[in-house]
Amino acid sequence: MKSSARAVVIGGGVVGVSTLYHLAKKGWDDVILIERKELTSGSTWHAAGLLPLFNMSYSVGQIHKYSVRFYQELAEETGMDTGFRKVTNVRLARTQDRLDEYEYYMGVAETIGIHVDRMSVEEIKEKWPYVNTDGLIGAICHPEDGYIQPADLTQALAKGARDRGATIYRNTSVTGIEQLGDGRWRVITDQGEVTCEHVISCSGNFARRTGAMIGLDVPVIPVEHQYIVTEAHPEIQKFRAEGGAELCVLRESDSSWYMREEAGGLLLGPYEKGAPCCYVDGPSDDSEYELFQEDLERLMPHIDTAIVRVPYFGEAGIKKVYNGAIAYTPDGSPIIGPAPGKENFWLNEGHSFGVTAAGGAGWQLAEWIVDGEPTIDMMGVDPRRFGPYATEGYLREKNEEAYANVFTVHYPDEERGAARPLKRSPCYDRMKDLGAVFGSVYGWERPNWFAPEGYGIDVNSIEKPDVLTNHNHPTPDEDNKVKEIWSFRRSNYFEHVGKEVQNVHENVGLLDMSAFAKMEVSGPGARDWLESILANSIPKKMGRIALCHLLTEAGGVRSEFTVYEWAPGRFYLVSAGAFEAHDHDYLRKLAPTDGSVRLNAITERLGVLVLAGPRARDVLQKLTRTSLDNADFPWLSGKAISVGTASAHALRVNFVGELGWELHHPIEQQNAIFDLIMEAGAEFGIKPFGIRAMTAMAIEKSYRLIPRELSIEYNAYESGLDRFIKPNKGDFMGREAVVRACEDGLSWNFVTLDVQDVTDADARGSEAIYQNGSLVGRATHGGYGWRLGKSIALAMVRPEFSSEGTELEIKILGKMHKAVVIGESPFDPDNEALRA
Repeated sequence: MKSSARAVVIGGGVVGVSTLYHLAKKGWDDVILIERKELTSGSTWHAAGLLPLFNMSYSVGQIHKYSVRFYQELAEETGMDTGFRKVTNVRLARTQDRLDEYEYYMGVAETIGIHVDRMSVEEIKEKWPYVNTDGLIGAICHPEDGYIQPADLTQALAKGARDRGATIYRNTSVTGIEQLGDGRWRVITDQGEVTCEHVISCSGNFARRTGAMIGLDVPVIPVEHQYIVTEAHPEIQKFRAEGGAELCVLRESDSSWYMREEAGGLLLGPYEKGAPCCYVDGPSDDSEYELFQEDLERLMPHIDTAIVRVPYFGEAGIKKVYNGAIAYTPDGSPIIGPAPGKENFWLNEGHSFGVTAAGGAGWQLAEWIVDGEPTIDMMGVDPRRFGPYATEGYLREKNEEAYANVFTVHYPDEERGAARPLKRSPCYDRMKDLGAVFGSVYGWERPNWFAPEGYGIDVNSIEKPDVLTNHNHPTPDEDNKVKEIWSFRRSNYFEHVGKEVQNVHENVGLLDMSAFAKMEVSGPGARDWLESILANSIPKKMGRIALCHLLTEAGGVRSEFTVYEWAPGRFYLVSAGAFEAHDHDYLRKLAPTDGSVRLNAITERLGVLVLAGPRARDVLQKLTRTSLDNADFPWLSGKAISVGTASAHALRVNFVGELGWELHHPIEQQNAIFDLIMEAGAEFGIKPFGIRAMTAMAIEKSYRLIPRELSIEYNAYESGLDRFIKPNKGDFMGREAVVRACEDGLSWNFVTLDVQDVTDADARGSEAIYQNGSLVGRATHGGYGWRLGKSIALAMVRPEFSSEGTELEIKILGKMHKAVVIGESPFDPDNEALRA
């Protein structure tokens, strides 16, 4: 075998071979793939081969779109039949919530160029003449969808890769991986050693074992998936013999199964509750083409509904039951991108829809490796969206949960309950006693909103359709009550969030933001290094605060940090809690290696309580001798202060647009500070508020978020970050690209929209925006602005449609609404409240 290569791909399933192919297509012919057995001998061989374009994730949707197109091109390129059958895909709906999900998805699809048709019940019968349409209220159809033969696809990819100079070694086991002193990798196999610049792990069920070779805990554990293949049915055979078209792929989402025609019979694939994790420690060394014992009892509820929907299914005998491992992650999306803490080690793992995603995943990873960046925003699949909290026990619970929820309605406000609560700030119990209804981000529990004392909804009073996937609320408490009902529309908590906003606006509120990611940067080279990587200038005066962005070399926005010099030469960087591993990994990889800069992650050492509202100064001044007057403590500054007997760094900045301070404090002092503030604030009407109120107020201020308005796909100027970019300060990462973009002209502009005639459903992001029937942009965020009394959307539109007063239209859950471009920060545009 070769002793050196530019890149080594580990794993010969469809994902690994696609990665190899795309690296070769990018011009890297000195690349090799190592497979322990034969190509496709892992999960690929028993995959059902479906190609669902449907996905609520912007990132994954783009990946799937590419795959379906690419597989057709690949067959032409290689001359090999991949078994692609464009039979279309119909998704049935039995409930209004399901139709809402489909309508929301159609906005995602339209903005990324995927064609979807609505279908009436009558039209369903035309596509599937054997379907019983009782109980159906509609459907959607992907005309470009279908299925493929996974083994044939993999072999075509292998031929295409070899034709471009790549090398594949079969029956070769990787026994060790180590990084050399010069940064290169040594891959040790039972057939020899290979030294290379890049290693890409595509090892499927072996992902955790591969990661362990370099000390990496890969957040992937497979789950057992079963599907049933029937004997041929005479009526289907007759229909086909008489020239009838092959049946399309059918999905009854509300019964959690897919079905397609297979050799004159039918193939049924349910996603049931109770499917167990498997291969927790990886398969055995001799594992090949392996299946587990079937368990039809687990599938019976789904089988029963399939027989009702397609009676032919119940009339055909069972030919074979497949029960094989499919890799899963806690949120069901794959992990594609750089391994945290490792230079030039890449992950393409956790593919629960591996055949569908393989083409797009290989494409984007090759772009990333060869050119330094992907071409689409990959935050939804970045491996660093999980952190060290995602241990084996956590993965087992969350991955089984993700599997069971493949076909449930994907509510935008749903908070799944497995493996929770996990990470709790000290004031968790205090917040809970005050009525907190929690959500979870990066393992942390955070109050989403606060229910009034004694509030609860009896689950028996909640209307729920008689379908298998009818969950629309959390697990009830011991009194059989829940606090919220999930929906794509304004739900029961809507008015309570409004009251939280009102209290912050009129009085004062307290918010727990301890989940913020926090890093201290110090050392003699700290200031110069930060200046060289961030687009904004670092404040020259200690105690001042700046909002700074880390850009890509192409000028897109990678990360956002609040930067505060809290001691001479020591800089405190705060970023979104959800992206802690992502942001901190980039900082570490960009840091100089000469010892001039030291990075110290301190997220769990410091808590953060946000005090906001016009009476915030009155409350805090009761607890500190430090003057909080404007002259002494201006907006965008910070100081170390005493808070009663406790201490904190008070930063006069917040994400709600009201007078206030963030109190960054030793985590062990949090409850003391919490109690002091609540006691001092009682006379001023203090109440806690949650993330949903914060978000509603942030939208009224046109505040941007990663990866919504801030994305690697949008130049920083397109995102409206003009005042945070200082091209004249000297060189910084992405400077050349943002300057060039201004000279060449922007492709997008960030705008704020007043959405009119809204009654029960606000924009949430990914809705399509039109003018005169033509698509001109996409919403990135939205919600109801309680201080403004109107529905607001944030969006990216073509520059010619970005002027104030421009009338557009936005489609929300299938309904068109007039949307007018208004000025940025429609609430308090001059920041008078923040400066008060």
